[in-house]
Amino acid sequence: MDFPDFDRMSDDEALMFKKGIRKLLDVTFIVGDRDEKLYNYFSSESVLYDVNAYLSVIGYRVIIDEQLRVIMMTSGLEESDTPGLKRANLLKLDKNQVQLLLVLWLFYLEKMGYKEPVFVTVGEIVDKCKLYRINLKPADFKKAYAIFKRYQLIQFSGQDITEDTAVELYPSLQFCMDTEQFKAVVREYAPESMEEITEDE
Repeated sequence: MDFPDFDRMSDDEALMFKKGIRKLLDVTFIVGDRDEKLYNYFSSESVLYDVNAYLSVIGYRVIIDEQLRVIMMTSGLEESDTPGLKRANLLKLDKNQVQLLLVLWLFYLEKMGYKEPVFVTVGEIVDKCKLYRINLKPADFKKAYAIFKRYQLIQFSGQDITEDTAVELYPSLQFCMDTEQFKAVVREYAPESMEEITEDE
């Protein structure tokens, strides 16, 4: 790939390019429903080519799911198993956060549609956790929600989270783990009550 020619970009284009690259390095995803302007800019074929040329130097690439309107950064195929290279966009979650992520994933799969945003209330999430015998304290929920929001997996408004708080589930939830990672997480972290359901997904 040719390296991007920044001289041919306008000031606005160069700024968008820098903002998008930094956002991907920071949180991995750009979700069209959350950042329409940045998504539209990066989904251009020529811009995507430049982005991948730029990131390929450090062993990353960007892919787009146009149907779900999600842009994600991932390791380049040739770099994924290279010894000595640390994956910089991996987030380590504790057991409580992993189990809650599985619950949100199941909610998204139940409610997903390509045209309508997916919402669930905090009360529904708590009830689903109880159903699967996942025991989380209010502080556990709050900490997990903050992490998931930062990494473009969910969105909610306000600082005070109540049972009536609406949480938007972003399609990026589908891409935060690949199939093998998902199966490994289920084997290690999922309560027995959840394993049968997740195996059917």
